[in-house]
Amino acid sequence: MQKKAIIAQMQKTKILHIFNDQKKFSKDFFDFLMKNNVDLSTHSLFHYGQNDNYYKRFKMPCLFSSYFSVWKHLTLLKLMFINQKIIVHSLASPWLLLYLYLFPSLNQKVYWAIWGKDLYYYRLLKKKYFYHDIYEFFRKKVFKNVGNTIVYVKGDYELAQKWYGVKGKNHDCFMYPSNLYKAYEIKAEEHSGINIQVGNSAETSNEHFEIFERLLKYKDDNITIYAPLSYGNQSYARRVIKRGKEMFGDKFIPLTEFMPFEKYLKYLGTIDIVIFAHKRQQALGNSIILLGLGKKVYMRNDITPWQFFADISVKVYNIENIDLNLLNISTKEKNTKNIKAYFSEKRLIEQLTKLFEDKGYPND
Repeated sequence: MQKKAIIAQMQKTKILHIFNDQKKFSKDFFDFLMKNNVDLSTHSLFHYGQNDNYYKRFKMPCLFSSYFSVWKHLTLLKLMFINQKIIVHSLASPWLLLYLYLFPSLNQKVYWAIWGKDLYYYRLLKKKYFYHDIYEFFRKKVFKNVGNTIVYVKGDYELAQKWYGVKGKNHDCFMYPSNLYKAYEIKAEEHSGINIQVGNSAETSNEHFEIFERLLKYKDDNITIYAPLSYGNQSYARRVIKRGKEMFGDKFIPLTEFMPFEKYLKYLGTIDIVIFAHKRQQALGNSIILLGLGKKVYMRNDITPWQFFADISVKVYNIENIDLNLLNISTKEKNTKNIKAYFSEKRLIEQLTKLFEDKGYPND
């Protein structure tokens, strides 16, 4: 479809989605909507990244853009005025922040799906330069006037209120199919000792080195430490591998290649303990899968998912007190039951339907 025709179609829709360049989330999101017979003819998509024919299956107008295309961002501004609702999947684009600052009336249409990094970005910068301060200035001005937020971890909404004075209506919705409970048939693979997974990617936010220090006292026990490093910063991955080998020798196994799904499930069948040391809400989809599978998951007790899991009666453990004890059957079964109940397809469809039908919430 030609660009002019696409834009003409987008001017006739009611709900405009603006996605960052994370296509793995947007593809699953719209696949899920299509599978559940959501009428996508009223939706349109502005997506950062390269044009992708995969999206043609959704039979809705899609416009792809780089972060540097002036013409497409001028088109985006026009679409923001025309559409009745703007669902922003992670509010981080400088263009969006600028538009919402210059045209505050648009904020009432905005539904900000908070991803975590967009909320925590400035707080977690180790070094701040003048351009970070400029970016933060616009974030502060915009965030507090956004008409609606979408977040299911209550603590993240409370932090948005505390840090940025957010006062819009919050919609409880876990948004993406990656958060759904999945009843995988995973056979517990026979293995000796304790198998421990550290982190979920080669990003510095996994704090691998801190976890290695916490596990060092167990180096002479019968343990094997796995670190998934196929995704993320490969320079950092090499440093993690070097340190892991130095500290644990052959007991440290880096996972540097993407696994086919069946192989990945078999791998999960061997894991006993998973340790996440993120200092913000991150890897929540991974945590949901692992807890649903009955794995023992460690995380920090000062991040918002800690209280969230407590609220839905799912047991997680504090990284300040790591031990090698495995979950008992009762805790495994309770965790699986509660994850399954909360993160169900039925619940997600109900939440998304309510979200799409919502009339908005004007700020005072």
